[in-house]
Amino acid sequence: MAVRNAHRFDEARLEDWLRREVPDFVPPLSVEQFKGGQSNPTYRLRTGGGDYVLRRKPPGKLLPGAHAVEREFRVLAALGEQNFPVPRVHGLCLDETVIGTPFYVMDMVEGRIFWEADFPQVQAEERPAYFDAMNATMAALHTIDPDSAGLGDYGKPGNYFERQIGRWSKQYLGDTEAGRVASMDRLVEWLPANIPAGGDETRIIHGDFRCDNMIFHPSEPRVLAVLDWELSTLGHPLADFTYHLMVYRMPGGVSTGLAGRDLAALNIPSEEEYVAAYCRRTGRDGIADLDFYMAFNMFRLAAIVHGIKGRLARGTAASAHADRMAASLEPLADLAWQQAVRAGAD
Repeated sequence: MAVRNAHRFDEARLEDWLRREVPDFVPPLSVEQFKGGQSNPTYRLRTGGGDYVLRRKPPGKLLPGAHAVEREFRVLAALGEQNFPVPRVHGLCLDETVIGTPFYVMDMVEGRIFWEADFPQVQAEERPAYFDAMNATMAALHTIDPDSAGLGDYGKPGNYFERQIGRWSKQYLGDTEAGRVASMDRLVEWLPANIPAGGDETRIIHGDFRCDNMIFHPSEPRVLAVLDWELSTLGHPLADFTYHLMVYRMPGGVSTGLAGRDLAALNIPSEEEYVAAYCRRTGRDGIADLDFYMAFNMFRLAAIVHGIKGRLARGTAASAHADRMAASLEPLADLAWQQAVRAGAD
């Protein structure tokens, strides 16, 4: 679509930067904006030599540490060297005089993005292969050694759940313009007191691994690129996997979830089958404390949605769908507390 008024910039300045920094750039340049992207505005750059994608920090007041496009750029560059499916990056710009905020430019990967978790555009007999492709891609990420990839200092090793619960609790409590939610207040208290003991691991984690953050091959059940690495860090791989697995427990009214759907009729693997496939690929016997991980991840997602609600209140939300996202906050927080109850909360 056309660039939103709040996210426009001087395209001539960007073209000058592309001429200097991207060797394959061929003018002329025209800019459009993608409809998605609740956090970092994302643009399609049409040029005489092919298309690129630009992701930038949003304008306006930002929470400390949020919208770190420079981290996205770094992890994309490193994972590309490991032959993990990500777009090729071309340049990072921290000079705010170019378009107003820091940004980076990467390849435009042509393929399909599935926005709905049940893959309705895919024939039923093909759906297991698409789910298996997602599963294999996530397992591949979690088998990359951070030090070998040059990402050994990409985050803090160990105590991942303690640190993340503290981080998202602080952001939730600090964003007063978005208001308070009873279930979130309960989770802020319950989660840090119930972190599973032992088994701490550190791997590169995506942080928002969903079907709509992947580009699939135009006609095959194959992941060509994983997108949206803003929340990536070093962390516990089971936190990352169970965030992805959350779709099985999310109802359609809260998200594009699969809860309550007839998975057999849809020919979609069950939660148990999907967990077993990941465990087989990563050498695990199973996942203990799954309900805690679900509660943690739903809390974390609710905290992100709470941040979107806050940006909506401040007039800096980057997506036209931000109001719909904000409306899902309380149902999502309530669902997170239900997972905590399954894990033993009262």
